[in-house]
Amino acid sequence: MKIAIIGAGITGLSAAYDLAKVGHHVTMFESASKPGGLAAGFKSARWEWHLEHFYHHWFETDDDILGLIKEIGVRDKVFFPQPTTSMYINGQIYPLDSPLRAILFPKLSLIPKLRFGLAGLYLRLTEDWRALEKVTAHEWLTRMMGQTAYQTLWEPLLVGKFGDYYKEVNMAWFWARIHKRSQRLGYFEGGFQAFIDALTETVRAYQVRLHFNTNITAIEPQANGQLQIRTHADDTQIFDQILATVSPDLLSQLVPTLPTNYLASLKRLESMGAVVLTLALQQSLTSRHYWINIPKKEGFPFLALVEHTNYVNSRYYDNDHIVYCGDYLKPNHEYFSLSKDELLARFLPSLSRINPNFSPTWIKESWLYRAKYAQPIPLINHSANIPPLQTPLPGLYWASMSQVYPWDRGTNYAVEIGRRVARLMK
Repeated sequence: MKIAIIGAGITGLSAAYDLAKVGHHVTMFESASKPGGLAAGFKSARWEWHLEHFYHHWFETDDDILGLIKEIGVRDKVFFPQPTTSMYINGQIYPLDSPLRAILFPKLSLIPKLRFGLAGLYLRLTEDWRALEKVTAHEWLTRMMGQTAYQTLWEPLLVGKFGDYYKEVNMAWFWARIHKRSQRLGYFEGGFQAFIDALTETVRAYQVRLHFNTNITAIEPQANGQLQIRTHADDTQIFDQILATVSPDLLSQLVPTLPTNYLASLKRLESMGAVVLTLALQQSLTSRHYWINIPKKEGFPFLALVEHTNYVNSRYYDNDHIVYCGDYLKPNHEYFSLSKDELLARFLPSLSRINPNFSPTWIKESWLYRAKYAQPIPLINHSANIPPLQTPLPGLYWASMSQVYPWDRGTNYAVEIGRRVARLMK
């Protein structure tokens, strides 16, 4: 078959790999200038390795992506450091990435710690996520852990991720966050872009054709059952099947001829956007912390501060110390329209709360990346609301991060859903 894939992110590349291996003629269309989607990276002229637009790592349990990496022959390039993940509370940074550190955490008394630990153990052991999607995370965690532990440790995560929606997110999403996490976090030599480039070269070896800087403006059914793609240059091509790996909103724009009930199901899928300001500093901001979760009530202008070079050695970045300042926000938030300089003016004063010695003169370079579709919002009984991978239009398939539920969006599940939809298309 002649198959088109819209989007050369990890979902699209994984599907292309499996489809081309069995002999289909695959053509990929990507609006950006390179592959990778939300996992893509960039590189200063001074650096040896790429850095991600949006912070990334893998867990030791991420079997789908680690399996694909092994299949394409680059598993030796994956390594698993054990960085420190922490939380900022009332002016102090507390490591909270192991059972021992949770026991030693001074902000909770013994009983809340026990309830926190027992609830966490249950979530690690249970496989019954479907029962959990019938209740909100806010309700379940408050009941099982008690208000003290929940409000201190988990409510800030939900508020930071989902804003006004935090009391509506179902417990199955939270279960997935806890169920498969590992203390060691995986990375790829050269950055995620190096993995993406290796996967891209593999699909090219199977004769997959890739078109970059190409926006698709319409998918149009033909009388003979085939599908036509129309590009921004008003070029057209005909295919037997099409896989779209785009946001729900973009899919509804590309194919307005989809049935009304299917279009309505797309519009019901809510999501948050992401804004990440990345800094290359002359010196380290913290001595050991990789990831610092910052509750919104602390008054910072961002949710997470990630010092990447407390995870991956700074020698790969010309000894720069790399810091991400990131946040999840509604797509209409002003951060999506402010310039990089305006966001720097908002963000930089807060870094002195992390390190009183910080000065803007430490900054060597800075970058700003934004995505309005970055974090799906799973509400009660969300599994019933997810549109199937095979759309009602014959030959048209859709695979997105909105459909990896109950798992959280991420590169591991991008591989899983890409390969799953490829099996349907074969």
